[in-house]
Amino acid sequence: MESARTFLWLTFSALCVFLYIEWSNQDIALGFDSNQESPAPRGLEQALNTSDESSESFQENLPSINSGELVAKTNNIRERSETTTISNNVLSITVDSKGADIIGAKLLKYYPSKNEKDNNIDLMYVNDPLYEFHRLQSGLLSTSGKQSSTHIENYSLSSRGRDRLSFVWFSDDGTKVTKTLKLNPDSYLVEVTFLVENMSEQTESYVPYYQLVKDNVEVERSMFDVESYSFDGGIIYDGDSYEKQYADDLIDAPYKKTHTNGWFANIRHHFVVAVLPPMGVEHRYESEHDEAANLNKVTAISNSNITAGPRQKAEVGFGIFIGPKLQDELTKARDGLEVSVDYGRLSFLAKPMFWALNKSHSFLGNWGLAIIFVTLMIKVIFYRLQESSSRSMAKMRELAPRLKALNERFGDDKTALGQAQMELYKREKVNPMAGCLPLLIQIPFFIAFYWVLLESVEIRQAPFYLWLDDLSSRDPYFVLPLLMGIVMFFQQKANPAPADPVQEKVFMFMPIMFTLLFAWFPSGLVLYWVTNSLLQFAQQWNVNRKMAAEKN
Repeated sequence: MESARTFLWLTFSALCVFLYIEWSNQDIALGFDSNQESPAPRGLEQALNTSDESSESFQENLPSINSGELVAKTNNIRERSETTTISNNVLSITVDSKGADIIGAKLLKYYPSKNEKDNNIDLMYVNDPLYEFHRLQSGLLSTSGKQSSTHIENYSLSSRGRDRLSFVWFSDDGTKVTKTLKLNPDSYLVEVTFLVENMSEQTESYVPYYQLVKDNVEVERSMFDVESYSFDGGIIYDGDSYEKQYADDLIDAPYKKTHTNGWFANIRHHFVVAVLPPMGVEHRYESEHDEAANLNKVTAISNSNITAGPRQKAEVGFGIFIGPKLQDELTKARDGLEVSVDYGRLSFLAKPMFWALNKSHSFLGNWGLAIIFVTLMIKVIFYRLQESSSRSMAKMRELAPRLKALNERFGDDKTALGQAQMELYKREKVNPMAGCLPLLIQIPFFIAFYWVLLESVEIRQAPFYLWLDDLSSRDPYFVLPLLMGIVMFFQQKANPAPADPVQEKVFMFMPIMFTLLFAWFPSGLVLYWVTNSLLQFAQQWNVNRKMAAEKN
């Protein structure tokens, strides 16, 4: 009976894991109807026309501007826009003279896989505009309705250094705007500044704004692709927590809120593009989805104008982080940016687990060894609880023949059988549920560990030993899942056998079922579970040995 309960708890635990993962990502597909046809690929012309037109929400919050004139200007400017690229040791950005904005970004130390080192990870797209579109748009909009340096105006490259680009724009009345983009050494942070030089005799005031425009991503989740369970889209941080921007929600109710010390970003598995407005300045944040163009747009509009008096200068700036979700780098760029690492609803467990992993890796030098070490530490913490459970399981093993006899005696009379079993448990002072408690405790740790291994870019493509060259992906030869199945088989032998022959046959199938399930999990997660199972088996064997010695 205890084995049957254990079987049910194991099955329930597996279902809990997958239901939780499904629940945590129920909106990953971004709200597309499965029967709806995918939007046809569009050219750069259509993408720019769509993104250049000021949205209704943008029009409501900013001084009025004629969108038709902007599109006409854009069509003329686009023909003569040029791109310029600068790099540091980790990041390469491509800047378009139209708007002097970033339209392409490559990570120089990250690749799609270990076998594709000829290609770099692209976080902002310029090479394939027919299928992918992701760019920054920023500018200054005149509060008096005059011509201003918006993201559709054409700038001229004025200077180029090893780590910076400067562009200039002149209005009809002689106002000069210098837009500078600076790369920090060995950093994924780009600093952008606007310097306004008012050459007129009137005071000029401008509204700074920044926005990311990106293709909406439709993701089909698959157990064969762990990346499909990660959110791909926009988020807005309000200073304490962030809110994911789902396309279907934005269609019904576009996002419109005001925050101080906030930021917004487009995140994907392991990587982030985050716009960081000035700290201490209130901004109006807006997010919307364009169904026709299949584009998402997230915008921050400053509530503090930049003002330049006659013959005076004024300056404003912002940052943009383009890179992997390395937590040390994220916190350097902006406090709170580390929350872009999406550990799900069990982040309160995942964060300390990652901290422990990271500290372990700092002295072990191998992420696989760090996983084994942290697993051992978790086992030490729960050792007493597990020992109590193991003793209960050992007592249940002793009662197995008597339970089987009760089963044969009462047959189909389940009520009488249940009463007889409970009397036996009470008389022998055995709690049949005690063996399940450690398993229940492990489920949250298992799920949290799943998200740590899935989302922590530090472990991405990290090797272990021999054939395991990427702990964030499945075991290519399924050795670890097979080893896990073998360990589970011997665990069954150490536990009491079911009294019911049918249950015994079903229970014997459990190692096979779990082996098939774990075959597609990240190998780092399977390494954790194999290590945990081995330690648990060793502890159960030791308890059985001690109890046998006590009887003798």
